[in-house]
Amino acid sequence: MAKISPVSIKYMIHASFRVEGALEKPDIIGAIFGQTEGLLGADLEMRELQKEGKIGRIEVEIERKDKATYGIIKIPTALDQSETTLVAAAVETIEKIGPCDAQVDVEKIEDVRGSKRDYIIERAKKLMSEVSGTTDSREISRTISDSRRTSAVKEYGDNKLPYGDLSGKELIVVEGRADVLNLLRAGVKNVIAMNGTKLPDDIKKLGEEKEITLFVDGDRGGKLIVQNVVDNVRIKDVCVAPNGKEVEELNGKEILMCLRKRVLAQDFLSGAVSESKETVLDDSVKDDFKLIFEKNKGSGKAILLDDSLGELSVVSARSLASSLKKSSGVSAVVVDGSVTAHSLKTADEAGIRVIVASSFAKADTRIQLLSF
Repeated sequence: MAKISPVSIKYMIHASFRVEGALEKPDIIGAIFGQTEGLLGADLEMRELQKEGKIGRIEVEIERKDKATYGIIKIPTALDQSETTLVAAAVETIEKIGPCDAQVDVEKIEDVRGSKRDYIIERAKKLMSEVSGTTDSREISRTISDSRRTSAVKEYGDNKLPYGDLSGKELIVVEGRADVLNLLRAGVKNVIAMNGTKLPDDIKKLGEEKEITLFVDGDRGGKLIVQNVVDNVRIKDVCVAPNGKEVEELNGKEILMCLRKRVLAQDFLSGAVSESKETVLDDSVKDDFKLIFEKNKGSGKAILLDDSLGELSVVSARSLASSLKKSSGVSAVVVDGSVTAHSLKTADEAGIRVIVASSFAKADTRIQLLSF
């Protein structure tokens, strides 16, 4: 029989069998060729496929118990996915091997290239450790690390929901596969996707045994998803991306900051989430704000910042209110000078969490005000 080159193998068919009688390996291989003959037409005739090198050497492992013979069949193929599944289904039609009744069941079809890819990644990582550290090598290493993390995505339940790791007590539920991949890149593994806005039954089942945090986009659609999911499954916490941003767009630092700011689901739905944003800032964050404030002093400008204290834009301090109405994704503002009551009201309506300035007008606001 012709051998298939290990390089060209794409799939491995794994099948189990049970035969009511004592048989040898050649009997089983003969039945595979003989009883599939003519089932799939000339193009998929197994004897011809093996001659052409499209099906490799068939391996058979047998074990005898009492008067029966059990075992495993492995068939390597270089065919495409659809042709391989047809061959596997044909093998399952075998009902007799020699004079004995038989039952053959395909257990799985393995994508051999996946194993090769894992080997390549592991080998590349090992080779990288032997290369002297440079900027380029660190970038390549990060790429390999990202590939390793994202290749760990698996599928859960009847809906084949993409997930990372379900072994822990806490679980983060996001909207889609891209969100799962982004969290894995950030090192957050305990994540699963709903595969859309409709809540699958698989998520409901997980909610009965795990503490779930719902992580949604920072838009109106994200808030609607929260309402729908909380009404149908037990959710502990809610986490929302910055205004106007999607979970799949966030960098690692933004993801971790959002998760640290998660709030209880009941507080989110009752509107208490706004109050929760008035939490006292820790000293390190205050130091960051002070540094930005000192650099901006004397400029007459207002700096608009995102959740990660990244600079979104610089505007005139006098036109702060009108600028906030036109901006999105702003979480904090650092102003050179005083902030008027009108600007405070506009900032409150825009969902601003922190304003740093020399002084503030008197106003009823939920914004955290800092003055240095």
